[in-house]
Amino acid sequence: MEISIAHSPDSDDAFMFYGLATNKIRVPGYRFTHTLCDIETLNRRAREEAFYDVTAISFHAYPYLQNNYALMGCGGSVGEGYGPMVVSSRKLAPRDLSKVTIAVPGTLTTAYLALKIFNPALETVTVPFDRIIPEILAGKYDAGLIIHEGQLTYSTSGLFKVIDLGVWWRETTGLVLPLGGNAIRRSLGPEAHAIVSKALRDSIQHGLDRREQALEYAMQFARDLDTRLASRFVSMYVNERTLDYGEDGREAIRKLLEMGFERGIIPIAPQVEFID
Repeated sequence: MEISIAHSPDSDDAFMFYGLATNKIRVPGYRFTHTLCDIETLNRRAREEAFYDVTAISFHAYPYLQNNYALMGCGGSVGEGYGPMVVSSRKLAPRDLSKVTIAVPGTLTTAYLALKIFNPALETVTVPFDRIIPEILAGKYDAGLIIHEGQLTYSTSGLFKVIDLGVWWRETTGLVLPLGGNAIRRSLGPEAHAIVSKALRDSIQHGLDRREQALEYAMQFARDLDTRLASRFVSMYVNERTLDYGEDGREAIRKLLEMGFERGIIPIAPQVEFID
């Protein structure tokens, strides 16, 4: 049976799928194919059609595709008191964001959802995630919402942090900030769900157990990070919570989506279901 997997070309996802992508993890009777694509494109593909059997998604996107997909109990990226942040070319207070246009990496990203929960009135414009910092530096936008490795590199570009939404979320809710996870197509059925879930969990564990080799593999997706920063970034988003969210992590996912729905940011009532 062939299982199509789609995930982002980021070092943390590459680390997570290292075991499966390099055939270190094998499942008799199953073959895994991998497609790499930016997360906002994956969100939209999954929303429009059940395009892949397993796909990385932003949690914000889940309600839009919950009829065709369920969340896997492993493979998530969670901010433990850190997360996407708004940065600027000048020192701004969070209240000043109401006076500027903020470049965001996509309206289905969890970063965007968290920003809108923080302040629904903020004005935003969508810019590819890897163009946000260059566009701020070029003076096109006063501020930008950064995800991925930009969270570690913005200061080297001379930018200033305005707010870390992971810090704000923890101060507001007491919870971790769930950012992205993996969803599995419901039509695969319970047997395939169990087998594929175990394969992904085994792949994550394989990377954690063989960190040096997995990090070396992930470095090809590290977008100009040196090994030290890439290792730090992977540690932030591939850890014990990637093997299992934990009850508080699952509560955080439900809380985030419920708040988005209650505040009118998400128009569909979320029905969160996990496949373990």
